[in-house]
Amino acid sequence: MANEIWTIKRCLEWTKEYLAERGEEHPRLSAEWLLCAATGLARIDLYMRMDETLNAAQLETMHAAVVRRAKGEPLQYITGSTQFRMIDVACAPGVLIPRPETEMLVEEVLNYLDAEVLSPDAAARQRVELPWNDEVEEARKAEAALADERATAERRAANLTAADEAALGGDVLGSRAYAEELADREAEEAAAQAAEAEAAEAAESELDEYGIAIEGADQETASAQDAASPAPAEPRIARVLEVGCGTGCISLSLAWERRGHITCTATDIEPRAIDLATKNRDALGLTSDEVAFSLTNLVSSIPREEWGTFDVLVSNPPYIPTGVMRSLPHEVKDFEPDLALEGGADGLDIFRRLLNAAPYMLRAGGLFACELYEGALDAAAELCRQAGLSDVRIVHDLTDRPRIVRAIVTEPKQRQ
Repeated sequence: MANEIWTIKRCLEWTKEYLAERGEEHPRLSAEWLLCAATGLARIDLYMRMDETLNAAQLETMHAAVVRRAKGEPLQYITGSTQFRMIDVACAPGVLIPRPETEMLVEEVLNYLDAEVLSPDAAARQRVELPWNDEVEEARKAEAALADERATAERRAANLTAADEAALGGDVLGSRAYAEELADREAEEAAAQAAEAEAAEAAESELDEYGIAIEGADQETASAQDAASPAPAEPRIARVLEVGCGTGCISLSLAWERRGHITCTATDIEPRAIDLATKNRDALGLTSDEVAFSLTNLVSSIPREEWGTFDVLVSNPPYIPTGVMRSLPHEVKDFEPDLALEGGADGLDIFRRLLNAAPYMLRAGGLFACELYEGALDAAAELCRQAGLSDVRIVHDLTDRPRIVRAIVTEPKQRQ
């Protein structure tokens, strides 16, 4: 294989057919992913450079990757990364691969924080537009409308209509220069009128017994008013506690998309997960003050003085029922870690422990949100109600399956 000439096109077609023969559900997409990882090219670049020849190192990497994929190993482990919302995260065996459903869990947390904790201007300034939003198109239309308004204002300043401009033809530039001259004159006249009005107002504002304006009175009044007005409060930094962070995708997305407004503390019991999450944090340029990772069992490492200070407790815990584990796809069951998947007989073993911890970790009004197995959401919601949480809701994923339970802690607890 190494002695033959392998172009990108030939390698793509051969890999697609090879994987299809071995039961790959999306053989061409998998072939594209593997080629991108081997060459360092984006998918669009593959199709722009189909006739380029792979070098020996790229062929060797591609061959090893195809063998691993043919055995069922997840693409994310082979390529070493995946995209999650607006960030790229490194993936590695032994750590759960991020899923699209978990992107919605992040969205639920952001919606809550934007509405209940963060200042509106901070949320608007930091908000990241996801592909399914239409706001980018609305902004484009608004920008076009503004351009039209400016053109209309310019014509009015020159006292010209659109028909006049069309009739002028080659003299349009001259007409625009005249328009600008008129606009400048009008601006100068308006400024002069404003200055006269201001002077008249100052003369009438405060006079002494001889009818002379008292100098400095306005400044003293303004200073007194400023002193009486309270200083604006600093926007509060939201605090998030994540349990079972894996690659760190949840906490890193929250801190990245609202940078400067959210800090996260994230825990995991798996050392490989903490190492990988730290690597992902460093790659994004985030600091340990923004996202702190801790190797511990659930919330065991949280200092007592931080109990009751978090705005959110969020988790994508192990939630696959034991009986369902046997029916998972080969690439999940045989490659991803059981520790991050299996959630006990009903899938709620870890959830129950998190629910017990939530009133101790969260402030009054704090959000408890978990991603769970689709068949366990009703039971999870009922457990939340029995625990005294309020505003209990079940959120469906993009395939309309129940996926997330969220609730509010109204009465925080303190251990004696």
